Amino acid sequence: MIKNTFLVLITFAMIQTTHAQRGFKPIFDGETTAGWHTYGKTTAGSAWKVEDGILHFDPAAAKDGEGGDLVTDKEYTNFHLKLEWKVAPESNSGIIFYVNEDLEKYKNTYNTGLEMQILDNEGHPDGKIEKHRAGDLYDLIKSTSEPVKAVGEWNTAQIVCKFGKLTFVLNDVFIVETTLWDDAFKELVANSKFAGWEGFGIFKTGKIALQDHGDNVWYRNIQIKEWNTMNITTGCENGM
Repeated sequence: MIKNTFLVLITFAMIQTTHAQRGFKPIFDGETTAGWHTYGKTTAGSAWKVEDGILHFDPAAAKDGEGGDLVTDKEYTNFHLKLEWKVAPESNSGIIFYVNEDLEKYKNTYNTGLEMQILDNEGHPDGKIEKHRAGDLYDLIKSTSEPVKAVGEWNTAQIVCKFGKLTFVLNDVFIVETTLWDDAFKELVANSKFAGWEGFGIFKTGKIALQDHGDNVWYRNIQIKEWNTMNITTGCENGM
């Protein structure tokens, strides 16, 4: 066990270094939930467990308020998020971004944030709903293809938000590309379940959340890169 743990930590450190060299910085240290908290609280609920460099949501431990969506302490504007995820059979989760944590107005992360769906497409009921399958911009845009791996295998997801251009990449395949906040986007929202939700999809700066949907889900190698200039205005290109 000690040897295996040592190998996991070495591998994790090597991956962190590789991403750092490309401008990415880890926002999950592989050992703690530092930098994250449960939505509406100051600390992370104990249902979010760190195990050998992996962040695991354990629904069995999500009692007495120990669950809830996990959100970053920091807000992001123009960013490239990269992480790996896997689910158990019949599981559902999501990566939610541009979350506004104003509890007086918004009780949940999804009241404001956009979501990349994470799902067991074949085992969960949402898999039967268009725009609710793994990789979709949830309830807004269906992914152009479904390169998702089998349940229990790791998937690499990327979300790129640069000056209104949104790109989703799943397992190195571009699956969603769109422009946020323009008239076409507003029409998408108006034709979705979010129609009439004050505050949904309007924020250009916000927190990133990992969803507690009551199911087992695992995340690792959570990295982010930010842009602070207007030099790059398109989506994810040239491996950036």
